[in-house]
Amino acid sequence: MPPTAVTDSKPAASTEKREPRHETPPTDPRAIQLAKIHALLQKTILLTAVILSIWLLGPVLMVVFAATLLAVILHNLALLAQRWIRLPYWLALTLVVVILLSAFAGLIWSSGPTIAEQATRLRVALTTQAYAVRAQLGTSEFGRTLLDYLPQALGGTQTGGSGGEGMGSRIAGSMTGVLSSAFGAVGTLAVILIAGLYFALSPALYVNGLLRLFPTTHRPTARELLLVAGRTLWAWTTGQALDMFVVGLLSALGLWFIGVPLALALGVVAGLANFIPYIGAFIGAIPAILLGLSVGTREGLMVLGLYTAIQFFEGNVMAPLIQRHAVQMPPGVTILSQTVFGTILGLPGLILASPLTAALLAVMDRASPPLDESDRV
Repeated sequence: MPPTAVTDSKPAASTEKREPRHETPPTDPRAIQLAKIHALLQKTILLTAVILSIWLLGPVLMVVFAATLLAVILHNLALLAQRWIRLPYWLALTLVVVILLSAFAGLIWSSGPTIAEQATRLRVALTTQAYAVRAQLGTSEFGRTLLDYLPQALGGTQTGGSGGEGMGSRIAGSMTGVLSSAFGAVGTLAVILIAGLYFALSPALYVNGLLRLFPTTHRPTARELLLVAGRTLWAWTTGQALDMFVVGLLSALGLWFIGVPLALALGVVAGLANFIPYIGAFIGAIPAILLGLSVGTREGLMVLGLYTAIQFFEGNVMAPLIQRHAVQMPPGVTILSQTVFGTILGLPGLILASPLTAALLAVMDRASPPLDESDRV
């Protein structure tokens, strides 16, 4: 009998364990549909709020991102100094800031007057040459047609769209105006430098404060994504800095060899413009070609060939070597991001579009699961 009692008790225990699994009543289809609609509305409202924030607070967000990018650069340079010299972090950061300020002051002291003089002469020469090119285009039917389709900012006669602006455009413009009038270019740069220095001085303080905005269950994932974004920004910056230096050096040497005036200033312009991938190549080449044409048609064609060769070398030799150790971004995505951010946020958006896109792509790549072989195209 005892074995029978034990055997009879097992089904009862198993029945008690299984009962909670079958307790849930069947769900109403209308409740499922309402839940789906509620989730869709939540996502739509969140996406709309994000888009409106970027649209209306774009200049402020660009200042925050620029300060963050500067903080990433200073932080990683301080880590390198700390690794080499074995100093405390705050002392390594102080040393990095002192070295950068000393290098900048030394550059201004030694080459500042020359660069300023060449920059002034470059502006005058470009203005004169632009008027000459515009006058030359006005002598032919094709040139006049081309001028009709060029905006006034590029020397054309097109006035742009209609004069009436929507409320959104006025609000976005007023935000930019408030930022510009409150700080100005120098004040905004000072805010970026000071905020970036404070971010780099105590990065954990600000990152931990940002992590507290996320729910507890999502904090490990958010922490990992923030670290990925920081590493990506540092890799992109180091790769692009090397690319800018090589392009600027080759441009200055090539222009000096051709005999184009103001070769040093044009090389600096080409190097700085290359901070903006692809589009920056055209921005840096146009002043050099105009000054080459002011010397002669042969020199202008030689400058065009020089910049074509430099960009071919940069795109086929330098970029693959840099992307192997840094960040690889598809050219189509890069140009599209520059167009989108430049249209929404103006010149700051165009300048910062590439590092911002690189960070977003890295975060999306880490947050989303990889494709299976059967799902690939």
